[in-house]
Amino acid sequence: MTLACGVDVGGTKIAGGVIDEDGSIVEELRVVSPATDAEAIEEAIAGLVLELRSRHDISAVGVGAAGYIDKARALVMFAPNIAWRNVDLKGELEKRVDLPVVIENDANAAAWGEFRYGAGHDVDDLLLVTVGTGVGGGVVLDGELYRGAFGVGAEIGHMRVVPNGILCGCGNHGCFEQYASGNALVREARTSARGGSLLARHVLDLAGGDADKITGPLITEAARAGDPFAVEQLAELGKWLGEGIASLTAILDPAVVVIGGGVSEAGELLLAPTRAAFAAQLTGRGHRPSLEIRKARLGNRAGLIGAADLARR
Repeated sequence: MTLACGVDVGGTKIAGGVIDEDGSIVEELRVVSPATDAEAIEEAIAGLVLELRSRHDISAVGVGAAGYIDKARALVMFAPNIAWRNVDLKGELEKRVDLPVVIENDANAAAWGEFRYGAGHDVDDLLLVTVGTGVGGGVVLDGELYRGAFGVGAEIGHMRVVPNGILCGCGNHGCFEQYASGNALVREARTSARGGSLLARHVLDLAGGDADKITGPLITEAARAGDPFAVEQLAELGKWLGEGIASLTAILDPAVVVIGGGVSEAGELLLAPTRAAFAAQLTGRGHRPSLEIRKARLGNRAGLIGAADLARR
């Protein structure tokens, strides 16, 4: 059985794994990501791959990185949280590990992982929406990963949903991720708590009385325990997600939408309002087949599993 190495590069950690043809992880390693030093990141990736290669017969390496990757899957044109600007990451890594290397956007890699081995394994057309600090996306159409003309397609978090809305880190106003992300969830909860909302009192108490310590996992925990304010916050987030997915569906017409990322751990507390908002806003509702909105299956390993499979192909 052919083995490939998948690497998921983040701002704080680098995860690498040996993946077999069934999408199973044979071995996994994690190292700290020196995000401010481009060469140090490359050395860290290479060191991780070489250590795994010393114990396994690896045929190729796939690297998932947050940022704009060119169509040739070689050049990192821009990475928002890592010190890469127009870096030939494929060439640099191939020199160090002496193996074929493929570079892919991290959300694209995760979408492919869910398509091949996860929540979208039974369809040919899939949209992945990752809800974490921001909103990421990946699209599979007719069984092929969609990258766009220049390799930077499916940046759904920067679809503008509110003209002149909240300022986004990308420089535009009103982007989807400013309303449908983990950051948006926390921002709104903290604003209510600071404003003295009685409804937010329990969540504020859970944070020790410090609004700055309100986090996404804390809100999810409170919602699971039945706190009405926390349930409402997740429902509002789900409303934005569902409406955005309805707009994307009008363009892409996927069979399945997979919701991943850290906030998806809220499960039905997030997915149920997402489905309701989607059903209310879908163009042509009642006169077209309805897609399924599913929770991701592979969790935070989707990216390295997908990257490995893309490299093997």
